[in-house]
Order: sequence, then structure tokens, then C-alpha cells
Amino acid sequence: MGKITMTDIKASSILKLSDSDLNQYKLHLACWNQYEHPLDVYLADWNKWIDWNQWRGDKNDFNRKYIFSLIQFYHEPNKWLFGGIFEVKERYDNWEETKVGYRVELLDLHKEMIGRLIIDFYRYQGMRGRAYKLENYFKDFKISQILKQPYDGINFPGYENINIDFQKLELIFKYQKNDWKAALENVKGVYVIFDKSNGKKYVGSAYGEFGIWSRWSVYAGTGHGFNNELTELISQEGIDYARKNFRFCLLEYRKASTDDSIIIDRESFWKEALLSRNEFGYNKN
Repeated sequence: MGKITMTDIKASSILKLSDSDLNQYKLHLACWNQYEHPLDVYLADWNKWIDWNQWRGDKNDFNRKYIFSLIQFYHEPNKWLFGGIFEVKERYDNWEETKVGYRVELLDLHKEMIGRLIIDFYRYQGMRGRAYKLENYFKDFKISQILKQPYDGINFPGYENINIDFQKLELIFKYQKNDWKAALENVKGVYVIFDKSNGKKYVGSAYGEFGIWSRWSVYAGTGHGFNNELTELISQEGIDYARKNFRFCLLEYRKASTDDSIIIDRESFWKEALLSRNEFGYNKN
């Protein structure tokens, strides 16, 4: 992904806001909410990202006219992706029932920087909430990067470091990430799917045409990959079960010319090693 690297350049040099305007803004630092990362939400569904800016908890966090939204770039410390500027058009009285406290509208102001501008900002100790007065922190924002294209997901980390949850797998295939595709379609291998809700494991292998990329594309589309036990589970619980609980890890990989029988033998080894054929796993054979 092309990028322009910046050093010690204030974000205010690009995101022009006058000092007199700042006191009309609330800063929204969107972070992990114990269920999902806002960066994953932003990538998966723009409307759901808007919902993050419309949600209200016990406090009237967004009690000013505008919301300046930053998304925690959680795989890099102290980095925030610019998520847009919203105007609060309406505040709802029934927010205690719905938790939707606001109706917001995205402004055109700096819209071209959404998903492209990465801001360097250290979240001080004691900043435990999500909403702050923008004028207190705007001067501290520095430009880390300006991406040529909007951010479209995590880059390929290397074969030995593949350990991703199902939602990230969906995003990789949604955006057809070329770095992931080039790497995975040229290797065969053995992988494990962990179910975080109960600790069970499913060990599988990929040795068909286009290798691991092709096999994992089926999981991204179905949640179960047509494996018997997983198919039954997802049929009962729905694909959201996979989104909440499944994690994919590549155990080993081999070049595409490797004989299929070797991959199958290695799959059998890992099933034994990880005890995935008994009550600890989802493998039947």
C-alpha cells in the first residue's frame, strides 16, 4: 500500500479547524468495547461505524454540535485512523431504551482524509472514556501517515504469523487483499480453527488448486467450510457465532508442488498432537 510518511507535522496543518470552532467539537476516541474493534467495524460496514457515533451510554458524551472521530489503529500503538467529522442533527429522548442517543450526519469537511490519515496521538493515563473536548488535545495530533488509498485491512504478516479471527478473514476476502492472495494461493498447508467459546479445535488442510487461499475463501463465505461438525454448529447458531468465536492459525505450509499425501499426513499428525478428534475438538476423522 503506497504511503507518504510524515514526521513532526501537526495534523492541524491538514485538518483545518479554527481555534474558535474547536469548542464546538467533541473528540471521539473509538476503542475496543469488549466485543469488537472499531477498526474492524469501519472496514466491514460503514453504516455500523456510523452507529458507533450515534450510540449513547449512561452519559451524554456527544453534547456538542460536532463529533471529530478517530479509530484506534489497534495493531500499532498510539496510532489513530481518521474516521470523519459528524454533525449531531438530533438527540433522542428514548435513548435509555435504544442506546441510540443521536442522529448524526457525515460532513464533507475533510471527507477526503477518511481512512487515509493516520494520526499519532498518545492517549494519556486517565483517559478512560471515549469522548473529550477537542480543544484540549487537537494541538497534540501529529501526522503519522497519509495513505494513497483508504485503509483496507491488515497487511500480510508472513506465514509464521498468521493468527486471525474470523472477522478479519472476512475482510481479507471482501477486499481481495492482493498481498494475502499472492501468498496463500501459492502454498499448501495445515491450519487450525480455534473456538474461543469452549476451547475446541478443528484441524484442516488445503492442497487443492490455489492452495490455502481457495480453501479459506470457502470459510469466509460460509463460516463452516462444509466441515461436518462446523456445518452443524453454524447451521444452529448462525454465522455470527463464527464472527464471535473462530480464530484461524496456519500451523505449517509447503510449496505448491508438494505431494498432496504429505499434506494429508501432516494434517493427521496435527490432529493427534492437538487432540482434535475427541471431546477437545471438532474433527470426526
